Amino acid sequence: MNDLLANHQAYLDKYVIPWGIKILLALLILLIGLFLVKLIISLSRKLMHNARLDDILINFVNSILNAVLVLFVLVAALDQLGVNTTSMVALIGAAGIAIGLALQDSLKNFSAGVMLVIFRPFKNGDFIDAGGIMGVVEQIGIFSTTMRTPDNREVIVPNGAIYGSTITNFSARDTRRLDLVFGIAYGDDLRRAKEIIGQVLAAEPRVLAEPAPLVAVGELGESSVNLVVRPWVGNGDYWDVKFALTEAVKLAFDAQGISIPFPQMDVHLDKGE
Repeated sequence: MNDLLANHQAYLDKYVIPWGIKILLALLILLIGLFLVKLIISLSRKLMHNARLDDILINFVNSILNAVLVLFVLVAALDQLGVNTTSMVALIGAAGIAIGLALQDSLKNFSAGVMLVIFRPFKNGDFIDAGGIMGVVEQIGIFSTTMRTPDNREVIVPNGAIYGSTITNFSARDTRRLDLVFGIAYGDDLRRAKEIIGQVLAAEPRVLAEPAPLVAVGELGESSVNLVVRPWVGNGDYWDVKFALTEAVKLAFDAQGISIPFPQMDVHLDKGE
C-alpha cells in the first residue's frame, strides 16, 4: 500500500504537477496575450482614425496586425508547453515567402493602394486621367480603383497601374482654363473678330472676370489666322461653357460676316510658250 502511494506521489511530482503548471502558464499566456492583442488593435484603430486614414486601409492593416499578433501569442503558448516552435516558425516563414512570390502582382497593387489612400492624390468623385483611363473615381479599394467613364462605363483599374503612371486630377482646383482656337480668313478684319469674341465672352455669365480672358493671335496658319481664346471657368462648368462658347462664336462670326475658312490650296499653272 505504501509503495502504491509512493508511486502515485512520484507520478504526481514527475508528470501531473509540472504539466499542470505548464498548461496553466500556457493558458495564462494565451488569455493575457489575446487581451493585449485586442488592446493593441483598439489603440491602433483609434490612432489611425485620428490620423484620418481611409476605413478600408484601417480595417485591412488591423486585420493583418491582429493575425500576426495572435500567431505570436500562440507560438509563445506552445513554447511554454515545451513544443519545439523553431521548425514551426521556419515553416511559416517559408510559406510566407512562397505566398509572397505567388501573389507578387497582388502585393504590388496592395502597396500602391496603401500609397493612394495615404497620400490621397485624388478622392471619390474626382475626375482624373490615370492608368490610361479617364473618368470619375467611384471607389478606391486596396487592390483596385473603380472609375466611371464619361460614356457611363464602369472600369476597374489595378492600383499598380494608377500609382505607376502620371495622375492628372481635373477636380483638384476650383477653376479651369478653356483653350479654344478660332480661325478667320486672312482678308477678315482681325480687330473686329477679336472684339466679337470679347463680346461673346462678356455675355457668358459662367466666364470668370478674374483671371481675365485672353484673346490673342496664336498662329498665322496656312489657310487662316488662328485666334487663341483662353477664358477661366468654374471646374463644374468646363464642358458646358466650352460647347456654349464654340457655338456662340460661330453664330456671332456668321452674323458679322467673319468667315471661318477651311483648309485650301492655290494651284498656279505656268503655261509654256
